[in-house]
Amino acid sequence: MKLLLIEDDQDLCAALSVTLKKEGYDVDICMRGDDAIHYGTSSTYDAIILDRMLPLVDGLSVLQILRKNNITTPVIMVTAMNGINDRIDGLDAGADDYLIKPFDTGELLARIRALVRRPRGLNHNEILEYSNLILNTDLHTLTAENKTVTLSNTETHLLEYLIRNKGQILTREQILTRVWGIDSLVEDGNLDNYIYLVRRRLKTAGCKAQIKTVHSVGYQLVEMGG
Repeated sequence: MKLLLIEDDQDLCAALSVTLKKEGYDVDICMRGDDAIHYGTSSTYDAIILDRMLPLVDGLSVLQILRKNNITTPVIMVTAMNGINDRIDGLDAGADDYLIKPFDTGELLARIRALVRRPRGLNHNEILEYSNLILNTDLHTLTAENKTVTLSNTETHLLEYLIRNKGQILTREQILTRVWGIDSLVEDGNLDNYIYLVRRRLKTAGCKAQIKTVHSVGYQLVEMGG
């Protein structure tokens, strides 16, 4: 299994590289944002560990560029910036997980294992439709009212699961298990962050469907006014 480690702290990068290799991972490393873009777009990886604060090109911009180039590799963003808006910015840019420095290497390894076990999609290269929205699960695009927006890997899986169960009330546990995987270490609050992001995508695209909150239970995808 091949990983890309992007970290500008030389000592931390070296230590993490040794740890990851001891766990059996094949690891490419880089410490600058421009190099990260080159590696990320020219090679195939099972997961990317991305520091947010990088020289030349910051991690958030690196992630945005990778996603714009249709690189859907799962990304763990690693950063000392732990404000809620910082987390939303990272997830909004396409991160699949968010780990705050300082962290225990055991937690990073567990998050990597959970991330690579996640469902990569409920069905490959399928077009799903509901109300006036069209979801392309392969291209990670949402289209409605002649406007198309690009989704992250996790946003696509979340919306796909909601569409396949349209009108049904899905519990938080059901969504977390199906989208993130049964063994995932994802924080419960991340689900709320992603619901917020997908709601914003639906609004931007002009979708008539909306995600309804069912208090103390979960969420439901319904047509506007339904």
